[in-house]
Amino acid sequence: MLPPMSDNGGKRVCVIGAGSSGITACQNLLERGIEFDCFEKSSEVGGNWRYENDNGMSAAYESLHINTSRGMMEYGAFPMPGHLPDYPNHFQIADYFDDYVDHFGIREKIKFKTEVKSVVPVDGGSWEVTVKSKKGKTRTETYTDVMVCNGHHWDSRWPEPAFPGSDEFEGEQMHAHDYRTPDILKGKRVLVLGIGNSATDIAVESSRIADTTFLAMRRGAWILPKYLGSTPTDRAMSGPMSRAPLAVQSFFLKRSLRMTVGKLTDFGLPEPDHEPLHAHPTVSSDLVPRLGHGDIKVKPNIDHFDGDRVVFTDGSSEQIDLVIYCTGYRITFPFFDEEVISTEDNQVDLYRRVASIGHPGLYFIGLIQPLGAIMPLAEAQSAWVADLIEGRCSLPDRSSMARAVALEQARMKRRYVTSKRHTIQVDFDDYLRTVEKERKEPRTPGVAA
Repeated sequence: MLPPMSDNGGKRVCVIGAGSSGITACQNLLERGIEFDCFEKSSEVGGNWRYENDNGMSAAYESLHINTSRGMMEYGAFPMPGHLPDYPNHFQIADYFDDYVDHFGIREKIKFKTEVKSVVPVDGGSWEVTVKSKKGKTRTETYTDVMVCNGHHWDSRWPEPAFPGSDEFEGEQMHAHDYRTPDILKGKRVLVLGIGNSATDIAVESSRIADTTFLAMRRGAWILPKYLGSTPTDRAMSGPMSRAPLAVQSFFLKRSLRMTVGKLTDFGLPEPDHEPLHAHPTVSSDLVPRLGHGDIKVKPNIDHFDGDRVVFTDGSSEQIDLVIYCTGYRITFPFFDEEVISTEDNQVDLYRRVASIGHPGLYFIGLIQPLGAIMPLAEAQSAWVADLIEGRCSLPDRSSMARAVALEQARMKRRYVTSKRHTIQVDFDDYLRTVEKERKEPRTPGVAA
């Protein structure tokens, strides 16, 4: 633990959101004695992991379990209880977050049922934050710094443009964000669109209760089991292997998947058009067996709708009662003007995925998509931001940060399949080392590390 500094120079921080990123931001600020307010739209902590969260923003479905292992998800400052399974369910994760905020005395610092309506930069480098309370009253407060922790899995992204004929489709259509329980699938012919984690979870669940389940996708994906041997897959891929060249990591992962999962084309899935680790993988130990049982039928992408039928790009068609779009989310900050923060095509220009280039004192926590859990990375980001607020370290100048962002984006384009889901992708271990380096390495002013 860093020794406390005697003077925070009148710093006052606004933390937006009390989900998994917001509560670790609060913990780091509280530990340093930095004054802050945390505003949370709902009545409880946990954000996306709070099932049926009363802010209407949670995407958790009743059967959801984490797809990163407990040991890789826990905060370093507060390990998960040893009695939890390797892959806890969302109820257990929400309980863990409750224990976390109570252990550190954070709960009384959070202003629940309070929505942030606007965040505006003002002369002198401060921020005016307007909030609306549960009683409908609005007020504006001034802060030196803002930590945005509102998550990125709540603003549903539907296919754009919409598939021809979707407006006249005679069946039902919904986004995965609104899926909760499998009773809506019973007796129906269900089409799940997507090949990410939510799509495979929902398709597997549908295959056990619906009359027929189809899984359609635009491209193939690598399917990772939850275990390699008896070791959780994310843990097996971490540690020393994470320091190997990307080509080496990809080669050994591909060999492991061939031995543990087999050839995906043997189960009707399309061959991935990329190597492992060049797109966000899908984690499922249940999908391949359900395909092998014939309980899920694979289809290519939707071409158009025709009455009660869905026509696919290969010319085949099926009568469908319910389409579930597992097509991801838009990155959205409704409290910012677009001129302050642009999110066009899910692209947000931030130094090391955290610091605003054009607006000093504005930071984003958890706006990343790792192979692995966000929580330990958000914890590291929060510690770094607390260092910056206290003046223990500094950022490069604006031009140096812009060059670093451009280099990172160019590297991302070379590595990852072009997709809106890859704009915030990071490698867990590599990114953690980058943040730690920012905290520890002395920097000549104006030089990006």
